[in-house]
Amino acid sequence: MDNIGHIEIRIEGTKGNFALSPDNYDIREVSAMLENAENLLFPNDKKSRPTISYQLESGSVRHLFKTSMQYVIGFNAVIAQVDQHRSIDFLDLNTAKALENIQENAAKHGYVINVRTSLDETHTLRIDAHTDFRRSEAIWAEAEFYFYGKVTNAGGKDKANIHLYTEEHGTLRIHTPIRFLESYENNMLYKHLGVRAKGKQHSDTGEIDTSSLTFLELVEYHPKYDEDYLNNLIEKASDEWRGIGDKDAWLREIRGGYDG
Repeated sequence: MDNIGHIEIRIEGTKGNFALSPDNYDIREVSAMLENAENLLFPNDKKSRPTISYQLESGSVRHLFKTSMQYVIGFNAVIAQVDQHRSIDFLDLNTAKALENIQENAAKHGYVINVRTSLDETHTLRIDAHTDFRRSEAIWAEAEFYFYGKVTNAGGKDKANIHLYTEEHGTLRIHTPIRFLESYENNMLYKHLGVRAKGKQHSDTGEIDTSSLTFLELVEYHPKYDEDYLNNLIEKASDEWRGIGDKDAWLREIRGGYDG
């Protein structure tokens, strides 16, 4: 078996009175499809993914994305499950969003979009104005979160954001009211801050939809410990331990044998 395969996203439709073709297919639609295809194939770890090459061909409009056959085989299984269950609720967030974007594009322009692979026995997922590949609202519930990290960017002309780099989630873009940024007196750039935010969270997996995050308030964040306070705690603990002879044996007794 060849080590390289491809996924094909074929779009059929019209532009006004003309049949859709690469000659009248707008560059913005190309850009959006490139992003969607990356999320379909590699929803999470994009830094270590293999190369994806791209071709735009006629036949209405055919997007061809070539990459490692291993991932093409995996993607074929994904579209088979989506087609069988007529649902995208079980997918990783980025994969589900990519299919939602394609569904929205099909409904908006009246396109018929077929997603398939280069495998001999490929599955084909048809998306058009009559399909409804969207996440169930009940699955994604409103929640509040506390994030702590370093502010790497803040602002925006029309839609303002705070970009907060966190160890757990990477860089989060949190939609923030312009009036808050205007009234904030200190320079927050590259400062370590805490942010309370609201957004969508998957009710089963706990996954956070990071694109839905909206700023609520800054919270107190003190990453440095108080050395005097810590030394005081150690001193108090030392007094409590003075009357214990074999401290290791006492700990083993307290743990009840749960040393692992």
